[in-house]
Amino acid sequence: MKGKRGGIDVAAVQAAVQEHREEIIRFMRELVAIPSMDSEIREVGERVQAEMDRLGFDKTWFDPQGNIVGRIGSGTRSILFDSHLDTVGIGDPDEWSWDPFEGKVEDGVLFARGASDEKGSTPGMVYGLAIAKRLGLLEGWTAYYFGNMEEWCDGLSSRVLVEEEGIRPDYVVIGEPTKMQVYRGHKGRVEMKVTARGKSAHAASNELGDNAIYKLLPIIDAISKLESELGDDPFLGHGKITVTDMEVETPSINAVPNRATIYIDRRLTFGEAPEREVERIRELIPVENREAGDVTVELLRYDAPSYTGYVKVVDKIFPAWAIPEDHPLIQAGLEACRLIGLPDHTPGRWDFSTNGTYWAGRAGIPALGFSPADEKTAHTVLDSVPLDDVVKSAEFYAIVAALIE
Repeated sequence: MKGKRGGIDVAAVQAAVQEHREEIIRFMRELVAIPSMDSEIREVGERVQAEMDRLGFDKTWFDPQGNIVGRIGSGTRSILFDSHLDTVGIGDPDEWSWDPFEGKVEDGVLFARGASDEKGSTPGMVYGLAIAKRLGLLEGWTAYYFGNMEEWCDGLSSRVLVEEEGIRPDYVVIGEPTKMQVYRGHKGRVEMKVTARGKSAHAASNELGDNAIYKLLPIIDAISKLESELGDDPFLGHGKITVTDMEVETPSINAVPNRATIYIDRRLTFGEAPEREVERIRELIPVENREAGDVTVELLRYDAPSYTGYVKVVDKIFPAWAIPEDHPLIQAGLEACRLIGLPDHTPGRWDFSTNGTYWAGRAGIPALGFSPADEKTAHTVLDSVPLDDVVKSAEFYAIVAALIE
């Protein structure tokens, strides 16, 4: 694509990105080589900070929770580029046919832990912003790169930035994988647990005990049949519910369990209230157990300290959200795609959850998603991203702010 389009010299942007191609790819390889599981992002954050400093960001710093922030530009409008730097673990090492951190490149695709979810968006964001400033595309804007920890409680880091750092952007670009398309929302979520209390006894005299596991069986069965009753939405789709984990407390494997707990992930579409969904599960408890109080439902809370020791306790309620397709931010994203030569498309949605639960769902800040990679490879041993798309994404990130009307 040559010449100026929409007041932007697209050819100059693309030429600048190509000048940095090898640096962008090397930066990508270095990011995935740094383990950052369980929200331990200090080392990878320092690597991102060094790159931002080298590229001329105006200021870089770590917030109280331990997220890395970079600021570039000083305009009255503000836009934030959100990319979480933590990853899930690697699981069973024997399932990997290559080192998950060294990774491998095959047919132009980098396979490594965190390549898609979501370190793949950071190089394009960092270089895109630096190029945008150099080419005058951030006039009137203050832009932020926000490298955060998201895997265990999406939206919490965003909340810290707004409430503790006082940075409330006008717009947000989320770097979760979108296959180089614009996304504009996703379902919400509420997490809860059901706990059954029983009475322990030796397995040889089980009639003297009260098996806590058995009290949960009718509830698990009812949940497995519940999905058809859940809400639906033309854009976000049907509500979902899954029992995701179970814990049992028992003196030994030769004893009747005295306590059992199941954990529930309830994906919310529009029109579904978290509090009502907790009550829906409570209604599944047999009357005799409800009256006896030996089976209870609780909304989960997140209270784990970050690697800096920072704690912010929040309920595990994550609102559903969607930005209208005709919103200026979404239209700017679609125009950015057209200008850099990506195919026309209808804005999509994620199947999983992102920091958008806070930005758009709770704080009401317009957000869009754009990133290389496919979310379906996230958390798998095929975690991957096309390197050409990692480089190409920098063009999008460089011009999108200038297109917002």
